[in-house]
Amino acid sequence: MRRITGAILPVLVVVGVIVAIWYAAAYNMNRAWTLDQAERRALEITASDVFTDTMWQERPRLPAPHQVAIELWNTTAGEPMLRERRGELRPNPRSLWFHAFQTLAPTLLGFVIGTLAGMLLAVSIVHNRAMDMSVMPWAIASQTIPILAIAPIVIVVLNAVGLVGLVPKSLISAYLSFFPVVVGMVKGLRSPGAMDLDLLRTYSASRAETFWKLRLPASVPFLFASLKVGIAAALVGTIVAELPTGARFGLGARLLTGSYYGQTIQIWSALFMAAICAAVLVMILGAIERATLKRMGLDR
Repeated sequence: MRRITGAILPVLVVVGVIVAIWYAAAYNMNRAWTLDQAERRALEITASDVFTDTMWQERPRLPAPHQVAIELWNTTAGEPMLRERRGELRPNPRSLWFHAFQTLAPTLLGFVIGTLAGMLLAVSIVHNRAMDMSVMPWAIASQTIPILAIAPIVIVVLNAVGLVGLVPKSLISAYLSFFPVVVGMVKGLRSPGAMDLDLLRTYSASRAETFWKLRLPASVPFLFASLKVGIAAALVGTIVAELPTGARFGLGARLLTGSYYGQTIQIWSALFMAAICAAVLVMILGAIERATLKRMGLDR
């Protein structure tokens, strides 16, 4: 019990400090609009009135934490994913779960594509000096190009060849997720020491046997660390990909419509839903990592 309290208490303290700073920032950023409206209507308002108004504005510059929490509750627990329309069950665009599902589908597909591409590239780099000298610099250089510049180009090109919907968003998601996998996997495959490699040589082990029995098991902890970064990057890639396509559904579309109509509460709730999705995905990967390492006898 004491251990649990010791682990939770620091987290609660940090969250409390962040929420307090958030409330103070919301008051300061929304206060000017409240005073301006009072001046226009020739109203005399007290400090308490100013504080109350800054906490409940319909379109605040910075929504208060409780406004975002209420919006999250109303658009998740308060709205079904499907609603009946003209005798049919159709997706409910008011449900944040529905938008999250629309974003998670291409995220997971892109993550799988990026992970497989990254692992294959890492194996090639470790076993082929030409690949190491030629491909690795390009892989690093590719990440210096802003995804916001690439996404519209990819969308337009793929639309021209008839690929729309899930695939373009997945490819952009894969573009962001493959690099952490490449870097982590290369480091993991090269992590065995010279003594371990020499030991396998004394047993006349082939390169394939060295790979399967030494390099690959040694790379697993590095791989999982990279996958956690990659899944979060894949989610960001999908959200960015939804912006230039003018998508109607998805967290990116939710952010876009919120910015069009000045609905900052909607924008912040979509951002929090994206963060919740990323946290859940990382937690799932963490559980798989613990189970895998435990089975391999590498758990700590």
